[in-house]
Amino acid sequence: MRWRQLWRRARATLFRRGRRPGLRTAKTTLAAVLSFAIADALNTSDQPVLAPLTALLVVQLTLYETVEHGLERILSVTAGVLVAIGVASIVGLTWWSLGLVVMLSIIVGRAMRLGPHLLEVPISAMLVLAVSNAEDLAVDRVYETLIGSAVGVLVNLLIAPPLYLQPAGDALAELADKLAEYMRGLARQLRTGWSAQAADHWLQEARALGREVVRADETLARAEQSARLNPRGGAARTLQPRMRAAQTGLELTYVSVRNLSRALLDRTYYVPADEQADAYPPAIRAALADVLDSMAAAVWEIGEINTPAGAGDLPGRAEEQLDELLRRRDRLAELLHVDPAVDPGAWEQFGALLSAVDRIRWTSGTNSRCSWRNRIATSVPGDACRSRPSPRTARSAFRMANTSMHSCTTSS
Repeated sequence: MRWRQLWRRARATLFRRGRRPGLRTAKTTLAAVLSFAIADALNTSDQPVLAPLTALLVVQLTLYETVEHGLERILSVTAGVLVAIGVASIVGLTWWSLGLVVMLSIIVGRAMRLGPHLLEVPISAMLVLAVSNAEDLAVDRVYETLIGSAVGVLVNLLIAPPLYLQPAGDALAELADKLAEYMRGLARQLRTGWSAQAADHWLQEARALGREVVRADETLARAEQSARLNPRGGAARTLQPRMRAAQTGLELTYVSVRNLSRALLDRTYYVPADEQADAYPPAIRAALADVLDSMAAAVWEIGEINTPAGAGDLPGRAEEQLDELLRRRDRLAELLHVDPAVDPGAWEQFGALLSAVDRIRWTSGTNSRCSWRNRIATSVPGDACRSRPSPRTARSAFRMANTSMHSCTTSS
């Protein structure tokens, strides 16, 4: 597994994002040159630089964004032009007419919900208001904006519309790597010894994993968006259900990891200070370390399964890891058994720890089996693994984690 992990990281580094080097730069340059040439041929103005400027801004990361930004830019320029013409037909350029134009333009832009293109409305209005032949300049700006937007959309549509499946797969694999590394590190710590300082350290490390969860969620959302309006989007739409399911499962694993870390910390601080090193006896720490090693292997396999292209023996390996995890979990449960009447504190804290372990085991098992079923498309109708989970962001996971950090439950 270690060699496969090193190869996966090298592959993600060398071939990251799955794009041809320089393709987007070439497409952006081509769009700018073509839009300028077309606007110049149509003689929209003496120097039609607005057309290539619009093309540069319109060619975004995905085809959907290209169309969306093109429409928003056309609306913003048109709105600014209309506001300026309306004011210019009554008064000229004065300090108060300029302020009136800016105020009206911003109000119109907010009403139209132009977002990042909001300031294009007052900018276009001020440029039109500042010249004597306002009507001619207004028409020129609209024409050049239309040309730049149209060229940007066509270039992005006809020349390799981008799909971001490889970056999404890399992000999921890296998130699984980080979670597995954390579990293996915590296992080494438990075998070495335990203290309040160690409990604090590993809880902070668990919280830091949230950045990887956010990055994976954002990258997968971009891949999902890249399939919209994309003639090459069939592959993305086919892979999206299992990749989204994997992301959801890894987020739930992250939440459970934080719960497990908090359970370890709570038990450590629950006992008197001079007994913190023995809050968990050596036998329990060794058994928990074995469970963490198995969980790390199972979680790592999730990242491997849900890359755009996985190895053929992955289902068997994942099943083996899950079977071993169950055996080690049962051994840990025997060691954690305590009579609540004798030691209610230990019963509660051990229960919270075992509950977190069970959630990770259940999530890993469900995720790996459902992901592989979706991959080979052999699920029967009505199978729960076939249902598409609704997209959930990392913020929901954070809310779950932050809520559970203030309470320890012994459910299940």
